Order: sequence, then structure tokens, then C-alpha cells
Amino acid sequence: MPKLKTNKSVAKRFRLTKSGKIKKRSARRGHLLGKRVRKAKRKLRQSSYVAAVDAKKIRRLLPYG
Repeated sequence: MPKLKTNKSVAKRFRLTKSGKIKKRSARRGHLLGKRVRKAKRKLRQSSYVAAVDAKKIRRLLPYG
């Protein structure tokens, strides 16, 4: 059986934790942050976990974790 290819765009955006969850960076962090409230920008620094529904799709694109 041939090797499976890892989707590189997904590999750069997500990380797998030891427990198997998929970690992601917060969205809306790119630009236009001057108009945002300080508290909102501080909240965006925190990473979060992908929902179980989406995790199944992402795992398919990351065959080797």
C-alpha cells in the first residue's frame, strides 16, 4: 500500500495533542485589529480545540498526526 500524503495547509494550521485532540489558532487575528477592544484581542491569543464534527475531517488530511 502506498504512503498517504499529508495535506500541508492543514499541517501548518493544526496540531495534535497527546490526548488526541486537535488544537487550532483563533480566527480573526490577521488584520483590522485596531478597532477591536483590548479584551477581545487578549481573548484571541488563546488557542482552542476543534469541534468533534470537524476533527474527523481534519484527521483524514493528517494521516500521520
